[in-house]
Order: sequence, then C-alpha cells, then structure tokens
Amino acid sequence: MGKLIVIDGVDGSGKGTQTRRLEEYLNSRGIRALRVDFPRYGEKSALFVEGYLSGELGSRPSDTGAYASSLFYAMDRYWSYRTGEWGREYDGGAVIICDRYTTANAIHQCAKLEPGERDGFLSWLFDTEYKKLGIPTPDAVVFLDMKPSVYEKLIDGRASTGDRKKDIHELDRDYLKKCYEGALYACEKLGWKHIKCYEGDTPRSKDDIFADLLEAVSGVTGI
Repeated sequence: MGKLIVIDGVDGSGKGTQTRRLEEYLNSRGIRALRVDFPRYGEKSALFVEGYLSGELGSRPSDTGAYASSLFYAMDRYWSYRTGEWGREYDGGAVIICDRYTTANAIHQCAKLEPGERDGFLSWLFDTEYKKLGIPTPDAVVFLDMKPSVYEKLIDGRASTGDRKKDIHELDRDYLKKCYEGALYACEKLGWKHIKCYEGDTPRSKDDIFADLLEAVSGVTGI
C-alpha cells in the first residue's frame, strides 16, 4: 500500500496550489506521487455532489442535512477509489495527495450542526468512510488555515476571472464562516497538522506556506 496525504481547508485557502506543488516536488525527487482533487467534477461518481452544489436540492447548504450531504461525497470517493487511477496507484505504493477528502465533510457538514452534535457526526463519518466503505485512512491531514476576511477576497477574485460559477457554498458567506469555525474545531479535536496561511489581513507567501507543508508531511514522505 501507498501513503495518503490530505490537504484541506475552507474555500480559497490555497489547497489546489499547495497540492500541485507537493506532487511536483515529490516526483522530482523520485517519489511516485499523484494528486487527486475532490469532488471529482465531471465524473459520474460526482453526480449527486454536483446536483447538490448547483442548487438542485435547494439554494442553501442547510436545505440538505449533514448526513445526506456527506453520503454524496463519500460515494464519490468510494467509486473513484474502486475504479479510478488513484486507487490503483495507492495500492501500488504511490503517495496520493488529496485536495479535500473525508476531512472536507468534517469541515463543511459540521457547519450545519449544533456544537453538541458534532462529535457524534464525526464518529459516524469516519466509521462510515474508513471502516464500512473501506476507503484509505489518511497518513497525514494538513489544515490550511485562511481566515474569513482573507479567503472571501480570494474567492471573489477567483469568481471574477470567469473560471466557473460560484456554488451554493461559496454564495453563502454565513455558511462559509460556520465552516471555518467547524474546521478549527475538527483540526484541534482530530489532531490535524495546522498551518496558518495569513498574517493580519494578508495571505502569507506561497513559498513560506509550502515550506511549512513539507515539514508537516516529512514523517510520511521521508523528505
């Protein structure tokens, strides 16, 4: 079996940039690595996720409960693991670098729950995906901490480029703030590695964040 590194955080925290850099870095040093981006947009495994995010089940994230939403994302991971390249590479010994994973359900769905309901949900979530469905358990989870006043500007900038339409998560700023609170809770409770990605109201440099990332995953990569 290979290794699984998860890099997670709220929207706009830089997950895509840092997962791509880590993949390139490891491959350049002779460590076979493959980056996987979840959800698997455009794949049939993500059908329910795409319907949910586009507003087919309601225009607000809270219109679909935490447990139902989690199952949409869980099946995307399960299907892609069983049928996709990343499952074969993982089974063959590669380092898989995930931009979001089960941990994203912990971040986004905790935002829909009262504080007293979170622990029970997290126990159900990880038991469902890692034990009952049998998808790989991460060897390291890194939380990229970008506070709301900073990531909101980054999301707006990304949308203005015309790359894609905002989904129902990105359109609901109150929900995103709750996601951030849920992420901090999950990070502390579950022992994720924590990287602060801002100074004041300004993002830290991508190079500095990457240096912290390399240190955070050194126990898994051996570098």
